[in-house]
Amino acid sequence: MANIVVICGVNTSTLPKATAKELEELMLKLKSGDQDARNQFITLNMRLVLSIVQRFAIAKNNVDDVFQVGMVGLIKAIDNFDIKLGVKFSTYAVPMIIGEIRRYMRDSSSVKITRSLRDIAYLALQSKERLERLLPTEPTIEAISADIGIPIKDVACALEAITEPVSIYDSVYHDDDEGAMILDQIKDKTSEDKWIEEQMLKDAIKEVDSREREILYLRYYLGKTQMEISDQIGISQAQVSRLEKTAIKQIREFAK
Repeated sequence: MANIVVICGVNTSTLPKATAKELEELMLKLKSGDQDARNQFITLNMRLVLSIVQRFAIAKNNVDDVFQVGMVGLIKAIDNFDIKLGVKFSTYAVPMIIGEIRRYMRDSSSVKITRSLRDIAYLALQSKERLERLLPTEPTIEAISADIGIPIKDVACALEAITEPVSIYDSVYHDDDEGAMILDQIKDKTSEDKWIEEQMLKDAIKEVDSREREILYLRYYLGKTQMEISDQIGISQAQVSRLEKTAIKQIREFAK
């Protein structure tokens, strides 16, 4: 995918960019019914969709289709986004776009679940229901494996094969009009959480001045010392230290 330049007839190297403030202003306009602002907002977020598409291993002849599906996810995110949430749009949109792409790839996949795998999954589900009536806690994969006499890895693969992918923003239940999302139930850091954090960090770094951004790149990406950066860009080590601290403070404030 690194060599792909044109997707759906769009030269990805020419996709427009916008500042966080510009995007916020467009969001306010489109939510008030401004169709031009909506179209512009969609165009400016095509880079976000592209960055997500690049995370998936996709055959070249399918990239256009997956990109279009990602755009559908983007539009759904725009329609459902509530500016009162107090989060950046990209933070909200990323899981929805990922979910849309995953559903498409699952439904259009040429990889079929074998009969033997389905049979194991069926036995595992029966065992799970039976053990739930006998045990005080949720039965583990190990307990199910022992109950049906099938290796743990086979049970795990079978159950995974029949699992429907979900978005962390899907509802778990509703009570008195207050819904709880899967996101609310997550206790540990998942790969999707890390992706969201990385996206937020990228958004924050974009707001830093170019000189400070260069220092962060040299310091934390290339691993240079403040003295090495001082020699490279022609300012004192004290100035490098001050600019680095300023940039980190700005990123922390942006991420609050």
